[in-house]
Amino acid sequence: MTDKIKKNILTSISIAAVLYLAFTIYADYSQVVSAFIKFNWLLFPLLLLLSFLNYMARFFKWDYYVRLLKIRLSFVDSFSIFMSGFIMSVTPGKMGELMKAYLVKQVTKESVSKVAPIIMVERITDFIALVFLALIGAYVFNYGRLIVIGTGIFWVALAVIISNRSLSLKIIKLLGKIKFFVKYEDKIMTAYESSFSMIKAIPLFYTIIISLISWFFECLSYYLILINFNLDISVLWATFVYTFSTIAGAITMLPGGLGVTEGSLTYLMIRSKVPANIAVSSTLIVRVVTLWFAVLIGIVSVSFYQKRFGKIAFETNSDQL
Repeated sequence: MTDKIKKNILTSISIAAVLYLAFTIYADYSQVVSAFIKFNWLLFPLLLLLSFLNYMARFFKWDYYVRLLKIRLSFVDSFSIFMSGFIMSVTPGKMGELMKAYLVKQVTKESVSKVAPIIMVERITDFIALVFLALIGAYVFNYGRLIVIGTGIFWVALAVIISNRSLSLKIIKLLGKIKFFVKYEDKIMTAYESSFSMIKAIPLFYTIIISLISWFFECLSYYLILINFNLDISVLWATFVYTFSTIAGAITMLPGGLGVTEGSLTYLMIRSKVPANIAVSSTLIVRVVTLWFAVLIGIVSVSFYQKRFGKIAFETNSDQL
């Protein structure tokens, strides 16, 4: 594992520790501890399993894209690389997951510009799925419609632009007139061809369905946490709160949505008359079994990857992209 990755993880953990301490102080530390004690920790393995099912569903989406782009990568190596990407879950907008493109290059010699668009299209399908899940609740519970709709419009518009070949080629041609982009023109074209292949109707429909299923696993996990605290809530309400908070955290581009996602989860529960100590406790639990469990899986996966292929090398030379 590189020193940069270690520093990034330690920094994010430090920020999270301070934030979580502030949340517990706000909700009365002793009351939060009491809520944790009352929580049925026998449920914890099931929560981790649901999160892992999310990751597995998203892996099948990743592997589908790998096959679609005709990248020669074995199933085992594809799985290893995908899971290694979770180590970068606490980077701004998860853009650190571009690391996966470098890992694929290290194994297959495929160019980063061909593989990197997978990460972007993953984000597009993830956001469209999250918006769909949140939009129903936004209307039923009359909250956050503009944020959800605005987010949806942005990502759908991006998908439409990529799928419109003539428009995209005009944009690339305009970029080619800018001095900075001239040396990257071939790489940009390669990246667009990959993006265009993945954003066609059938692949897009298929992967959005996978995204809906994968994110619902985590929504279900959140629901189980809440009813364990004897809260009278519906799956729809839990799904809305979780997806809306995930969207809110993601659009800030903060590492892992730290602070904003937790704040949104806690606020929406308190707004619905849930006691502050339960709101904070359930928020911390769901973030451990989703965000931090993913980081742990990433750390383990990177360790196995490096034993097999050696130290991860991030090339910055534009000729190597």
